[in-house]
Parts: sequence; C-alpha cells; structure tokens
Amino acid sequence: MNSEKTEKLFQRFEEIGIIPVVVLNHERDAKDLGEALMAGGLPAAEVTFRTDAAEASIRIMSENFPEMLVGAGTVLSIEQVDRAVAAGAKFIVAPGFDKEVVEYCLKKDIPVCPGVQTPSEVTAAVKSGLDHVKFFPAENAGGLKMIKAVGAAFPSLKFMPTGGINAGNAAEYLASSRIFCCGGSWMVKKDLIESGDFARIEMLTKEAAALVKASRS
Repeated sequence: MNSEKTEKLFQRFEEIGIIPVVVLNHERDAKDLGEALMAGGLPAAEVTFRTDAAEASIRIMSENFPEMLVGAGTVLSIEQVDRAVAAGAKFIVAPGFDKEVVEYCLKKDIPVCPGVQTPSEVTAAVKSGLDHVKFFPAENAGGLKMIKAVGAAFPSLKFMPTGGINAGNAAEYLASSRIFCCGGSWMVKKDLIESGDFARIEMLTKEAAALVKASRS
C-alpha cells in the first residue's frame, strides 16, 4: 500500500497525464527546458539517468522549479537512487522490475515506478506492494491490448505506458481507466534540445497538455 507521500505524487501524475521523458546531455539546457515544460502545461520531467549531465540537470530543475515533479528515469541501482534523490529527484523510474531497487525505495519512502511487461513481472510488482507500474516498451510489447490482458487479474493496478507513445496514439491510452499517465518524449526530442529550440518544445508541450485535457474530459 502506498504511503500518503507516494499516493499524492501519483495523483499529480494522473492530473498531468503525460510525463515528458527527457535525455539531457548538457546541464546548461536544464533550466530552459524546465521553463518550456512549465509554460507548456506539463510541470514534470523524468530525466533519464544514463547521461553524465543527468544528476546536475535534476538538481538545476528541482531548485529552479520547486513545484515541478522532477524525477530520475532509467535507474538501475541503489547507488543511482541515492544520487538522484540527493540531487532533488521526487520519484524513481526503472526500465525493468529490479526487486532490490524497488524494496530499497519502498523502505526509504521514495516513490518508485518500475517497468513491467510480463504476467510474472506484474505479479512480482503487486507482491512488492506496488499499485502503479511502468509498462515498457509499450508499443513494442503489445500496447493497450497487452496492458488490459496482463492487468486483468489485478484490477487495482494502474500503468504508465512508455516507449512508442506519441501525439497520434496517446489519446487512446489516456482514455483507458488502466492508465494513470503516459511517458513520452516527442515534445522533448534530442534535436530540439540540442538546437536550443525551446519555443518549439513549449508549443509541443502545450499540444500534449491539450491532448490530455481532451482525452479525459
């Protein structure tokens, strides 16, 4: 069962609807990106922890935008959990179900959303006490039909599909009661960040936020 802290965070995820999945190669881009996401209406970022700039970027975004939900993605170890949280990460997302990482986060009351794909992984997540998981890679693994099939035995479990989610298919996911939010990167593409086109990122973010509103109205 979730703690009050975790429950409130996942409620915010559901309200925001689409969590931008961000790859930052240069910490200098973190503040501008945060401003674009905030102005665009998606006040959240899952900063993938696989670049050298990730830790500093989480710190910069967390300090400059305290109301923003900034977390770490692609977390593979307890050591990375500690570094991410020390930098200001409010949540942890993992690509797969790592029991050690999940149990550590639960013990420390750190909101965690591990990736699942198979019935066995879903069962392991539920047995660990989780009721919110990431479904990854969503489109390659069968999409919404697979989520409904795998989740049928666990009606209280909610999913965050990530991987292959875009402006063309997000609405279908968001309309399902099994989905609490989607993870997506189409509004924060690497080339847009690298070229400094934060105006374009803000525009795409606004479109994504409008898509959430339309899907859930």
